[in-house]
Amino acid sequence: MREDLANILDFTKQTAWQAGKLIADARDSDDLSYTYKRGIELVSSADEMSDAFIRSAIQQQFPSHPVLSEEGDDSLDKIESRGPIWIVDPLDGTVNYAHRHAHVSISIAYAEDGLVQVGVVYCPFREETFSAMKGEGSWRNNVKLQVSDQTEIKRALISTGFPHDRSNIDPLIRKVRALVLHCQDIRRLGSPALEICWVADGRLDGVYETLFPWDIAAACLVAEEAGATKGHLGQVPSNIPVDLYGQDIVVATPHIFRPLVRILKGEA
Repeated sequence: MREDLANILDFTKQTAWQAGKLIADARDSDDLSYTYKRGIELVSSADEMSDAFIRSAIQQQFPSHPVLSEEGDDSLDKIESRGPIWIVDPLDGTVNYAHRHAHVSISIAYAEDGLVQVGVVYCPFREETFSAMKGEGSWRNNVKLQVSDQTEIKRALISTGFPHDRSNIDPLIRKVRALVLHCQDIRRLGSPALEICWVADGRLDGVYETLFPWDIAAACLVAEEAGATKGHLGQVPSNIPVDLYGQDIVVATPHIFRPLVRILKGEA
C-alpha cells in the first residue's frame, strides 16, 4: 500500500510539474483568451489546457479512476463516491495569472473512500512543489515542512479570501474586521491552495475561507502532515467527506486554532 501511494505521489508530482510548465509557457507566449463562468469567475484558456492535460495523464495511468475538477462539467456529487478519486484544480489563482503575479498553483489530490492520501500543490512561477503522502510528512521541494510555533493570536499572520459572488459579502467583512482587530495582520495571496501550503511552511499562521474540494484537498493534507490543525466553523454534512468539505474552513498552527475560531465566530 505504501509503495503504491509512493508511486502515485511520484506520478502526481510529475503531472503537476508538466501542467505548470504548460501554463507558464502559455503566459509567456501571450496567446491566451479569457471568459467568465456565471458572469463573475475569470477562466483562461490556460485553465482549460491544464485541465485537459491532467485529465489525460490520469486517464492513461489510471483509466478506471474518476476525476473531480474545477474546470470540468463534473458534479459535486462525485465527492460522495467510494473508492479512488482525483480532485484537481488545474490553475488556482487565475486572476493572479492574468495579471502576471507569481501566486498561481496546480493542485492535484488522490483520495480513497473520501480520505485524501496524496496531495501536490505546484507553484510554477516560484518553482516550489508542496507535497504530502498520508502519514509520511510534507515537503517543499526537498525541505521537510513544519508549521510555525506561534502561540499568540495577536502575533499571528492570517490569510483569507473573497468569493466571486459578492452579493452577500457583509458577514465576511465582519470576520475580516475581527481578524484585523485581533491578529497581527491579514494577507490575501489569491491562490487558496498556496495559502494553506504556506501555513504548512510557517509563512502564515492560519487561513480562513469558504472553498471547494479542489481548493483544499491537496493543500490540507500538506498542512496537516506539517502539524496544522484543520476544522470548520459549522458542522460538516454527513454525506460529504470531511477531507473534501471547504465551507467555512479553518487551517492553522495548533496553538492559535481555537482562538482563531472564536474570533471568526464573534466570540472573542
